[in-house]
Amino acid sequence: MAQILIIDDDQIFAEMLAEVVTEMGCSSVRAHTLSDGLRAAAAGDFAVILLDVNLPDGNGLSRIQQLRERTGAEIMIVTAYENRSGAELALDSGAWDYLSKTASLIEMKLSLSRAIRYAETNRAGRAIPPDMDLKGIIGRSDKLNLCFGRLTQAARSDANLLLTGETGTGKELFARALHKNSRRAQGPFITVDCASLTPTLVESQLFGHVKGAYTGADRKEDGMILQAHGGVLFLDEIGELPLSAQKAFLRVLQEKHFRPVGGREELESDFRTVAATNRDLEAMVRAGIFRSDLLYRLRSLAITLPPLRERREDIPDLALFYGARLCDRYNVELKGFSPECLEALAAYPWPGNVRELINTLDSAIAAAFDDQILYPKHLPTKIRLQAASGRYAPEEETASLQPLPSLKEAREAAVRKEEARYLRKMMMLAGGDIQEGCRISGLSRPQLYALLKKHNLSLKETSTKG
Repeated sequence: MAQILIIDDDQIFAEMLAEVVTEMGCSSVRAHTLSDGLRAAAAGDFAVILLDVNLPDGNGLSRIQQLRERTGAEIMIVTAYENRSGAELALDSGAWDYLSKTASLIEMKLSLSRAIRYAETNRAGRAIPPDMDLKGIIGRSDKLNLCFGRLTQAARSDANLLLTGETGTGKELFARALHKNSRRAQGPFITVDCASLTPTLVESQLFGHVKGAYTGADRKEDGMILQAHGGVLFLDEIGELPLSAQKAFLRVLQEKHFRPVGGREELESDFRTVAATNRDLEAMVRAGIFRSDLLYRLRSLAITLPPLRERREDIPDLALFYGARLCDRYNVELKGFSPECLEALAAYPWPGNVRELINTLDSAIAAAFDDQILYPKHLPTKIRLQAASGRYAPEEETASLQPLPSLKEAREAAVRKEEARYLRKMMMLAGGDIQEGCRISGLSRPQLYALLKKHNLSLKETSTKG
């Protein structure tokens, strides 16, 4: 059964969409703000996301790319505010469709069913080939498998790839895996740490220079772009590339030709670009500190790596793998993990991701010394506290439970809820027109007004919003 995420602040319309989804044999989750929608998308496994444009805390169009990269879902825009430029932006960002809330249910169902069928077929075709070399990338969670599927597709092409994700999520591991599994595997893998490039020498470091190009250039030096000929140029922390160097690098990406500093002749380099960043490049574009045309070139393909807190099921495998590696490094006997230790590791949110987990295991093994098993006592206090607080939560939730109402009270509450739901849907179908509402419901005008007042509903609230 496909699962659909509905992100819309119009609760009446969202409820109607949920009913449509149920009628199609699918399940749905609803969110009424952009932030809640992003959290729900990260926590679930959705085939399609129905996304509104004007939300209380942001514009849905600005998050299409993020939602697609983080979930693999198809994005359908459903809005009351039809706008040609908005539709163009949505479709350019990879949205499946751009529909008006005034579209017929038949049109909406048809587009949604096609999106679901495409999403499910596409996912079924993302099987990882048995010869895919993923050495060093630990985990088989759904979120990571989604990334593996995209990595497989990227390895079959020669298009530029942008890797995004928080610090410590393994972007360089994925870049190296792409190199190993691509047709360029026998070529070089050249890493450029954009954060450490010297502002005054950045072009020399990238493009190289001829002898005498500047004071101190006592011999010819090949730049990193030429060194990457036949292989992959990995631009780590691309968001740190100085704006002054972005235009020159864009030309190299487009033409694969460049001129060393102080040189007269252009050189050619056949390389594939893989860039990585933990920064929001689209926000940097809006701020005028990153070129939009460079972003489009770098993002021919994109993979967003999930934070460790979104793939907790991988933590035991990661702990065993890196624990064994650390024991081997320190030449100590292999240590095991108590169930309580693994539970504590799984309960912690890991803001530093896998990198923080490795550092934690390093200190835990040092603290264990001659102990053969790692227990919670060997872990840092902050991790033990997180696990302890989690144990108390169920008791607090139990204490807050309300007493069971009487059957009469429960029945009356259910009738009120169903009555209000009917009124909202009926008036939405009537477009807020009281006369049409009377025709649909069979109620007189006074009866309908009385019911709307009883449930504290107004015509404005029961008509479609954007």
